[in-house]
Amino acid sequence: MIVILALIVFLLLFGIVMYNSLIGKRNQVTNAFSAIDVMLKKRFDLIPNLVELVKQYMNYEQDTLTKIVELRAKAVNGNLSDQEKAALDTQLSASVRGLMVNVENYPDLKANSNFNNLQSTWTESEEQIAAARRTYNAAVTDYNNAIMMFPGNMFAGMLGYTKIDVLATQEEERKNVSAKELFNN
Repeated sequence: MIVILALIVFLLLFGIVMYNSLIGKRNQVTNAFSAIDVMLKKRFDLIPNLVELVKQYMNYEQDTLTKIVELRAKAVNGNLSDQEKAALDTQLSASVRGLMVNVENYPDLKANSNFNNLQSTWTESEEQIAAARRTYNAAVTDYNNAIMMFPGNMFAGMLGYTKIDVLATQEEERKNVSAKELFNN
């Protein structure tokens, strides 16, 4: 009787520990994604300053500037899913990278100290976003391992936990970058 009671207590404690572990891992994923949101918000706050400063120098890059402003507005004002946020982030990153390449055609802009400060702040922001993405992917991998490996998979299945996708790089961003092509555009 004592052995059966000890086994029940052990199983109950094991279940509680497993449940709390899964909750903790899911919360780590949520926290890591919110860190990305914070970094994206910082980037979105930089965009109007960047666009206004660049407008003073660029005359024919209006399409690029308009696209950046529209993407920022959509990101800030929209109720987007995590996947939609990630896709929008990718589009915005590509647009701003294109803008920064076009800056090469404007020596006065490159010499402007406000632009240089803004560009270094932008670079720092991009590095923080990349670090936040790595943290998120690590948390997602840890969570996915916990819900897919035995015995966590039994509890996860009962609790309705499902696999979460890591943030992946778009195929177009994986290609080798040709500096020659960038400066010829």
